[in-house]
Amino acid sequence: MKKQTKWLGAAAIAASFSLALTACGGSPSGDGSDEPAEAQTVEGADYNPVDRDDMQQGGTVVQAIGEISPQMNAMHSDGQVDTQTIWTWYNPQIILSTPDGEAYPNPAYISDKNVEEVDGNTVLTLTFTDEAEFNDGTPMDWKTIENTWIANNGEGDYVPNSTEGYRNIASVEQGETEKQAVVTFDGTFAWVDALFFNVVHPAVDTAEKFNEAYLEEANPEWGAGPYAIKEFDKNARVITFEPNENWWGDEPMLDEVTFREMDDTAAMNAFRNGEVDIAGTVQSLSADDLEQIADMEDISTYRAARAATNLVELNAEREQFADLETRQAMFMAIDREQITDVMWDGLDYTEEPAGSLNLYPFQEGYEDALANAGWEFNVDEANQILDDAGWVMGDDGVRERDGVRFEGRLPSFGDDPLTEARGRVVQQQLAQIGFELELDQRAPSEFSTTISEKDWDLVMLGFSSSDAYGVMWMCQLYCEGSGLNLSSTMDSTFDERIHQVEALPTAEEQIPAAMELEADLMAESWGILPLYSGPHIMAAKDGLANLTPEPYTGLDLFGIQPVENFGWAA
Repeated sequence: MKKQTKWLGAAAIAASFSLALTACGGSPSGDGSDEPAEAQTVEGADYNPVDRDDMQQGGTVVQAIGEISPQMNAMHSDGQVDTQTIWTWYNPQIILSTPDGEAYPNPAYISDKNVEEVDGNTVLTLTFTDEAEFNDGTPMDWKTIENTWIANNGEGDYVPNSTEGYRNIASVEQGETEKQAVVTFDGTFAWVDALFFNVVHPAVDTAEKFNEAYLEEANPEWGAGPYAIKEFDKNARVITFEPNENWWGDEPMLDEVTFREMDDTAAMNAFRNGEVDIAGTVQSLSADDLEQIADMEDISTYRAARAATNLVELNAEREQFADLETRQAMFMAIDREQITDVMWDGLDYTEEPAGSLNLYPFQEGYEDALANAGWEFNVDEANQILDDAGWVMGDDGVRERDGVRFEGRLPSFGDDPLTEARGRVVQQQLAQIGFELELDQRAPSEFSTTISEKDWDLVMLGFSSSDAYGVMWMCQLYCEGSGLNLSSTMDSTFDERIHQVEALPTAEEQIPAAMELEADLMAESWGILPLYSGPHIMAAKDGLANLTPEPYTGLDLFGIQPVENFGWAA
């Protein structure tokens, strides 16, 4: 992920690779006629918000999750959406966000936040409350902010998810008391509100600890908040949270919250059997899923806009994808409309095609960078490009060049039939240009390892945003050392040009410059092809309120809500 952007899927990229199962026009209208319903867009959040005064105290909630990831540090480059979900339930939420993306300090942790310009530098001052401390008794103070900066600023051997913003900081110092952190940026900085959603415990004071201490370890003593870990069964892949006796803020509504690692089919069966309380946490519900639960009583269905983009990445470390022209031809052969026809069949849904990884079409300043880069679906031109590039069509319908076959593997994760259907569609599309695609089905639990070890030639997954400050995170998408964009198609000139945009003093100046640059970078790399976003569709037992409080995913768009407010309405 932040915007930080994060993988969405079989865990991050969406259980089953950020498959936001959504629907397109041409499906039944549901009124008993055979006429197709008019496709509708979905806007905003839909998470059943309920005030704490109208909630009941107590109860339990069980949820499915695609993967309890091997790397449990949400700030590490190998973390993904599910990593952040688990992290949020037992670590500090010092910054929250409205569904529209307006960040604000959590008053349980931060008593005062101030941003000003001093001698040409942006200065952020954060003051922790007297009560704020970690589970091991360590106070949350200026050292917490300093340590978070050190871990994320790109220096040393730390491997953070992103360095944006943090590398713009010149210093972090103690303010009037140890509880006050004074953060001074090197010049003006436009995106102060996007930082410090996660913080690093001062004990995690080396790169080795940051990178390795959370491997299959939760380290609850370094956490804080309304909930603490009650049990973490690494073999059964189940983690349960209970109210934290050290918590000083509003009482958590629930007696217990449990996450169970499940694939799509198991999660749906568990919901139908009453074993989990929400459907659509592993992957957004499809039309088939909605049919399966249509006869269930005492449940509600929710549809929200989705701050995530499903996409295709090519691995340019593979010889067959080493040159720009070949990658361009691959992407020109992919028919995005046909893919969404499959993914959204039966959902009566439509949306503006995804054209950027920086911003979404519903955000101010958005431009279709992909179209501006010159992309179009054109099989004939793709074949001509490959002919000119020396790829010769074989008698078996597969091209070859200099002894290299034009082929590759596409892994998928889980057993969702739409994911399988999507893979077959892409397989058929690429066959039209002489590319042989092998579909490789794997378990959802293999997602993180497969992605991080680059055990793929092509991969379909999703990038999910936790905040509305997309342009700030552009380097995370297109810089040479990106831990998110693993296409290996970037070079150091990308970094320099992105940093020039980052140096512009205001968001109003950065946004159009970033959109123009994104088109250029797409045309010069062709490592990632945006496909679609889709709605997020979930179902929950009636009365479950303030749904999906975690960043990156769910029904509250850019919202990050206090986890203590999640629970059952009275």
